[in-house]
Amino acid sequence: MPEPAINRGAGEPGLKLSIPNLITLARIILVPVVVWAIASGELRLAFLLFLAAAISDAVDGFLAKRFGMKTELGAYLDPLADKVLIVSIYVSLGITGVIPLWIVILVVSRDIMIVGAIILSWLIDRPVKIKPHIVSKANTAAQIVFACLVLGSHGLDIDAEPVLTLVMVLVAVLTLVSVGLYLAEWVRHMNSAETGQ
Repeated sequence: MPEPAINRGAGEPGLKLSIPNLITLARIILVPVVVWAIASGELRLAFLLFLAAAISDAVDGFLAKRFGMKTELGAYLDPLADKVLIVSIYVSLGITGVIPLWIVILVVSRDIMIVGAIILSWLIDRPVKIKPHIVSKANTAAQIVFACLVLGSHGLDIDAEPVLTLVMVLVAVLTLVSVGLYLAEWVRHMNSAETGQ
């Protein structure tokens, strides 16, 4: 069985595996374990695993940039790994009653709407490439911080109120603003595609 190709050249094209990509894949594989830990009530273990996943995210990003290991595959894998991890944790925490269902619905619906809009644009032959903006990045960071605070406070028996509520409200606001910006960008693209015909 041939060894997977390791891309050490900066910005080389192709879907090749690099060390950062392998770390990202390991983060995706870790998701079911985190979900199991949450479902089993092992929130301390879930917190430690989530912390390890967050650290691995920083490590693979550092390696990709510092040592020129960026790949086309990594550009798709990294945000996918983040979304799979966040959505899985939020759904698990919502189902087990650790966080309110409304915040779960809001976070998951945003991602479904964005993916749906992109798929629709492809289906009607007006593909749109949506680049993440600063609000979207802040939203993802807030979602990660909130999940970390929830898992940490419950897993380590720490009273994190009112910080938890404040961060949850921040997640809700950033999610709504992010949806609005993406929707406006999508409508603008679709209108320009329409007038360009």
